[in-house]
Amino acid sequence: MFTLHLAIALLSETALDSRQRLMGWLIYLRLIVLTAGTLLPFFWMVVILGHRRQRNFERVFFFLCVALTAFCGSSLLALNAELFYGSSPPRSLMRFAWTFVCLGLYFVPPLVVHLHAEYASLRGLLETRQSKNVWLACAWLPAVALAYSLGSTLRQTAFDFERPTHLLGLPYQIWLALSLLVSGFWQMKFKSAATNNEEKTFHRTLAAMLFLLSGLFAAMVIRQRVFGPGAGNLLSAGLMIVSLVPLVLLIENVERFNFLQIGRQRNLIYAVFTVFVALLYLSLVRRAGQWLEAYLPPEATAALLLFLPVVFFEPLQRLIRGLLRQTAQSEVDRAHKLMGPINEVARLGDIENLREFAQRWIGEQLQLAEVHLSLEQNGIAPALLKQRRMASEEVFEIRRGSQHFGVLAIRAHGAMISGETFAALEFVAEQMPGAFDLCRLIGEKLQLERELAERERLALVGQMAASISHNLKNPLGSIKTILQVQMESPELPESLRDETQMVLDEINRLSGKLNQLLQFSRPGVRAGGASDHCDASGVAEEVAGVLRHEGEQRGVALEVRIEQSRIEVAAGPEATNDIVSNLLLNALEAAPNHGHVSLVVAPANGCCRVSVEDDGAGVPPALKEKILRPFFTTKARGTGLGLAIVARRVEELGGTLEVESPIQNERGSRFSVTLPLAKDSQT
Repeated sequence: MFTLHLAIALLSETALDSRQRLMGWLIYLRLIVLTAGTLLPFFWMVVILGHRRQRNFERVFFFLCVALTAFCGSSLLALNAELFYGSSPPRSLMRFAWTFVCLGLYFVPPLVVHLHAEYASLRGLLETRQSKNVWLACAWLPAVALAYSLGSTLRQTAFDFERPTHLLGLPYQIWLALSLLVSGFWQMKFKSAATNNEEKTFHRTLAAMLFLLSGLFAAMVIRQRVFGPGAGNLLSAGLMIVSLVPLVLLIENVERFNFLQIGRQRNLIYAVFTVFVALLYLSLVRRAGQWLEAYLPPEATAALLLFLPVVFFEPLQRLIRGLLRQTAQSEVDRAHKLMGPINEVARLGDIENLREFAQRWIGEQLQLAEVHLSLEQNGIAPALLKQRRMASEEVFEIRRGSQHFGVLAIRAHGAMISGETFAALEFVAEQMPGAFDLCRLIGEKLQLERELAERERLALVGQMAASISHNLKNPLGSIKTILQVQMESPELPESLRDETQMVLDEINRLSGKLNQLLQFSRPGVRAGGASDHCDASGVAEEVAGVLRHEGEQRGVALEVRIEQSRIEVAAGPEATNDIVSNLLLNALEAAPNHGHVSLVVAPANGCCRVSVEDDGAGVPPALKEKILRPFFTTKARGTGLGLAIVARRVEELGGTLEVESPIQNERGSRFSVTLPLAKDSQT
């Protein structure tokens, strides 16, 4: 009997020891999990504060991390207080920890649902503001309804830091489980909308973790309701461990796949991580000093452990050197890949197209919020660079030696750009002058080829026009003479006189078109010839006098304003006559019945400016580039050579031609020609 009692006592003592060891291991597990649960959300709080991206998603994520930090940190504080003070920790300290534990738990469910609603809005899964507001109401209305139960929980005198949700009540527990379940379904929708396998895997894993959390929490609640609040220690520890997995997965995806576009902020991630490792090591030094206090003074232990990392300096140096070499090589390769498509676009010879493509391409490849490439040929003021930097922009000047090409202004999604992105942008800014030069040279080459082809085409047109005019003008002149003689004969029957007059009118029209062909085919009189200058005012008055009758027949009022009686231009009278007559005739034909046409000849900035304006329908925007081409016309009986002759004469004389249309009230056109003055007139 004594032996039986001894065996029972030994078994009871063994079971008690096993239970105590299990409880000890659970306490250490809680310490580790709560420490990680405090540090991980705090890590993301620091990252978000350093990133400073202006989006609601980051703001909600920040407050969710605050809630998790409050819950885990206060639970860790209470656990350490119990270990340090034993069974009677300070009441005020426990009341402080309990308050923040309850507040952190209370805000977790609405913030989790709100976070998923914001991300769904970013991904376009909530297309309207109303649908987003519905989800926000579903997130926060239960929090308002349960505010009273939170107040009563905060006023309680009994604390349960291991299972605080039990004291918050069954409605809160159901609300938390449903919020985790709804978030899991949202993650499944995000997986379906993901564009690559990495995102799909991330959202699938998060969905599994949220479903597992919801199941573990429901199991813990049921176990507590059935077996009492003392049950479910292992479930509680498992729940805490699983709840940390999403934060760890988020770190991995931000680092590897640039999730949430934070990956380019590697300098921020590395800096925060280094600080956290240093803090953890200092905490380890303090703990080790307490553990070894019986053998060594805490100061000696701290000194030894603080100098211990010196042993690892050489391996760390080798590791960092390899990482730096790998990072530098990858960034150089990335910068070269960045410039490849830019150089391909530069070979098209279009500067504006190159600028727009470079902005879009650099922004996409480096995940930048905004990229602006400004090409300024006359230099840039230092004040402008300073102003842009003050506006939270990084500005890179594009120059080669003393030659300035422009500036590349960028804005990151967050507060700053990472070091590797900064280096890539510097490399791009150094390579852009070569792309600009290539684009300019190819553009000039293409322009010369187009001009050469146009000159060859115009030469053929001129030869053809001269041949046609020569072969047709003499027969038409003979026919016209015969018909005029017939019209003067009294023997011509009246029945044939009208038809004869109609034939004469058509012959005059054909002669006019042949004259235009001859004008177009005939080269202008250039400076240095026998007649290298003329009075532009006199030529304009002469042309206006000849065409005034044409305007009266069309019912168009012609106004002539000569601001200087004599203006000598470096152009022959025939070339000047071609310019003024074709512009004026084109305006008379464009003006409506009872319309108005004005001709202004005036000196302007050392040149002579000839302006012809009408109040017609104007030139459609789609046709502005075509009206100066030979044989292009919108008139039923036009030749399309009038404005082509003007453009050719102006180019031959070294002048300029400007077209403004519409002028006012969506009507009217103004053609302005600037001709250089003769040398004698300039002196």
